Amino acid sequence: MTMTTPDAAGLAALEARLRQDLAWLEWPAKSWVPRRVIDGQEVVDVVIVGGGMAGLVASAMLKRFGVDNHLVLDRARAGHEGPWVTYARMLTLRSPKELTGPAMGLPALTFRAFYEAQFGYDSWEKLDRAPRTLWMDYLIWYRKVLNLPVHNEAAVERICARSDDLLALDIRKAGTSRQILARHVVLATGRDGLGGPYVPEIAARIDRRFRAHTAEMIDFARLAGKRVAVVGAGASAMDNAAMALEAGAARLDLFIRRPDIPRINKFTGIGSQGVVHGFAGLPDEWKWRFLDHTIKAQTPPPRPSVLRVSAFAQAHFHLASPIIDLTESGDHVVVSTPKGRHEVDFIIFGTGFEVDLARRPELAEFAPHIRFWRDRFPPPEGMENAELESSPDLGDSFEFLEKMPGVCPALSRLHCFNYPATLSHGKLSGDIPAISEGADRLARGIVRRLFVDDRERHFENLKAFVTPEILGDEWTDADAPAAPQPAALDAST
Repeated sequence: MTMTTPDAAGLAALEARLRQDLAWLEWPAKSWVPRRVIDGQEVVDVVIVGGGMAGLVASAMLKRFGVDNHLVLDRARAGHEGPWVTYARMLTLRSPKELTGPAMGLPALTFRAFYEAQFGYDSWEKLDRAPRTLWMDYLIWYRKVLNLPVHNEAAVERICARSDDLLALDIRKAGTSRQILARHVVLATGRDGLGGPYVPEIAARIDRRFRAHTAEMIDFARLAGKRVAVVGAGASAMDNAAMALEAGAARLDLFIRRPDIPRINKFTGIGSQGVVHGFAGLPDEWKWRFLDHTIKAQTPPPRPSVLRVSAFAQAHFHLASPIIDLTESGDHVVVSTPKGRHEVDFIIFGTGFEVDLARRPELAEFAPHIRFWRDRFPPPEGMENAELESSPDLGDSFEFLEKMPGVCPALSRLHCFNYPATLSHGKLSGDIPAISEGADRLARGIVRRLFVDDRERHFENLKAFVTPEILGDEWTDADAPAAPQPAALDAST
């Protein structure tokens, strides 16, 4: 780490510059969406579910386009939105520090500006990647300086369609339930936004006290002196293995299904503005080809994450070692692989996430009607891919599409701005690099729909607008007849 004590004055100066930049750009735009009131309750134009990075930049883009009547709801307490200080366990971000992420093209809103304002240019030059917890500090600052309408500890329990083209959200906050009416709902719910953590079926053979998923809260201090197994070779698996070792695990066995750890980060390697803006325009077969190849090649863990594990003598990497059996034996578990048996005290599954709408009760009404790629796209021969088949098939502004047209039109007002959107839109809604471009696409689509839906109101406003630009006394008509002059008075009378 190259950081020193943060310079509060430097950050205050950056905030002053940002306020000036926003004023020069007329951000936010003036509010223009007509207000609606139903049975005495004001309708919210857009509700964003999730106050992590994706939800924040989506909110910022809506403000930019003058949609100020929106809310961001997050179930976590303030400062704990997203994975950064909960289940993310890397020391630094995996992305290069220079990526502008949610800054929306504003230099003063970038992480670099935030960092340099507090720690200076020299410190920035020495920095390898953004420290994970400092990135969370940046997002907290981002929310504050843009004055985004985030409501914490607010869980969305159910979303329902109404007959008046509105969506009703049942919200629980501080033990109290209430309902919000919204015109559009955006699911900015991260990696597990349409399901949850994936654990292989074999895990059910052992009691829950012996295992956890990398996306769960884990008391690593309890693993001191224990024999720990980690399943997987991805970034999260490595980070959790390192956490266990750093907490004092007596032995760490990393079980990797493949005969080698992936080496090449395929999709990042071809990253460009062409990919960002062009992927959504690809024919379906080509979208599938790109992502099928990427998924099957797999994404390697960052080199620092692997070195963080291999630095410990008690860390053991087992390649070509899928788990073929798990059995309990008293106070521990026996892990069986094709290469042997291992006694362990605790297992951490770094096995990713799955799309499974049955795990999202808030979407129960819509689940039978949401169209997935498997519902209408036969995979090319040799490219069968269960992960891609379970991707939602989305419209131009991340809206869900109907499995049977006309059965659930409310889906057009429900937007999937989370990781499972990747097959339809590319990597615009789950990772740092192109999150601003994704939010821009999302917000523009919602703005277009709001205006079109309110066209009668806007036309009435057009007809009713009577404020004159000029008053009529600014010129003289050269061809108008001369006004008659009053007759002169006779002095003798």
